[in-house]
Amino acid sequence: MRHSLNVAVLLGGASSERDVSIASAAQVVKALRQRGHRVWAVDTLQGWLDDRQEDALFSRGVSAVPPAVAGMAPASALHFLDAPRQVRIDLWFLALHGGAGEDGRMQGLLEMTGIPYTGSGVLGSALAMDKDVAKRLLVAAGVPTPDWMMAPATAQAVGERLGWPVVVKPSKQGSTVGLSVVRQAAALAPAVATAGDFDDEVMVERFIPGRELTCPVLGEEALAVGEIVLTRGEIFDYEAKYQPGGAREVFPAEIPGELSREVQRLSLQAHRALKLKGYSRSDFRLDGAGRLWCLEVNTLPGLTAMSLLPQAAAAQGIPFGELVERICLLALPA
Repeated sequence: MRHSLNVAVLLGGASSERDVSIASAAQVVKALRQRGHRVWAVDTLQGWLDDRQEDALFSRGVSAVPPAVAGMAPASALHFLDAPRQVRIDLWFLALHGGAGEDGRMQGLLEMTGIPYTGSGVLGSALAMDKDVAKRLLVAAGVPTPDWMMAPATAQAVGERLGWPVVVKPSKQGSTVGLSVVRQAAALAPAVATAGDFDDEVMVERFIPGRELTCPVLGEEALAVGEIVLTRGEIFDYEAKYQPGGAREVFPAEIPGELSREVQRLSLQAHRALKLKGYSRSDFRLDGAGRLWCLEVNTLPGLTAMSLLPQAAAAQGIPFGELVERICLLALPA
């Protein structure tokens, strides 16, 4: 980094991924301070945190189930964007996940401040968060993705077009919140109702059995490909992602070099197709026939101790502190 920065780390949010955001922010704040930067933690629910509030928030872990969004009342924009006296911010660091923090709304608000912020802009964030729109763009860009339908859809139509099983999920959520694997027609409606609790649009997607691969992009470089090996269940769900022992991540993935390079190529292609900036992470399934299927693209991937992006960076010799600084540098004017 060229010089010490004044960084405000935005965290929390009124989102089902609030706990994950706080865990990410705790790592980011610590790393940036260790690198010599002045850092403030800013919860979009509580505003600018003092030392006591920060310690209390960062001492919490990620629970086995996502927190309920009902009852979360965000602070007014002026409250959490208005810095304390004599504080001049050089950069907003987005440690937010899901909801308004990742779908373009927060990015639009930050544009109005005139201060740079990390990650993708308004358009890219909105495109990637809407899974239906994102998959349409991936198809247009030649990135294979499982076939899908949007609810409402009859069980007969789903069976005829997609076959069973299918994945039912909210169209604009992350961390597999509200996601179900449905194996028979009778279970479709309850799964759609569950997903509908988290979003007003629900996607029904063909289930692709196989190995789970992931590849982050940092700047214009695809990092090491990793594999998620589940220790229980058949999907990399919220509990598997954030609870110890739910899955084993292997970086770099134990796959042929040619396949690894193809995953990297498709990740860059997806990143560009969705007009993303800074960094992202694309998740794939490798089916039994050796075909790759892009499941989704994350614009603000997690930065917790267990997260995939830091593991991919470490596999290429990029320690966490350097990774966070590079994310900052990518956001600053050249």
